[in-house]
Amino acid sequence: MDKVIVYLDDPAYARQQMPPVEAPTHWVLVACAPRMTHRISKWVSHSARENWRAKWADKLFAQVIPPLRARGDAVTPVLARGPLPELTRSLMAEHGTARVVDVRRPKSSDGGDFGRWSPGALLGLGALLILSLD
Repeated sequence: MDKVIVYLDDPAYARQQMPPVEAPTHWVLVACAPRMTHRISKWVSHSARENWRAKWADKLFAQVIPPLRARGDAVTPVLARGPLPELTRSLMAEHGTARVVDVRRPKSSDGGDFGRWSPGALLGLGALLILSLD
């Protein structure tokens, strides 16, 4: 039985990106919860954060696991609680697999948020306006 470690954070995106397999497969699904900002973490206790992560992972697994089990595949759910490279090493040692698939939704690096201007952009725009007035 093939063993595949899959990192995911969005069930709909993961279903689209999961690799097709023909043989029975043992899926090790690793839920990667969204990071909390430091502003939130100042007001929320560690146990409350862990409870939120666990509930979030349960919802994710409830959407991803049933279709895999319906095909007859084995599934092991795991909640990521630390750095992924360390977790990957330990999972590979435990499950003896070399196939790791990352189907997490990509984070947009360009932002696309036009409502936020950086201070440098504002200074540059102001300098351009002053120069155009001369």
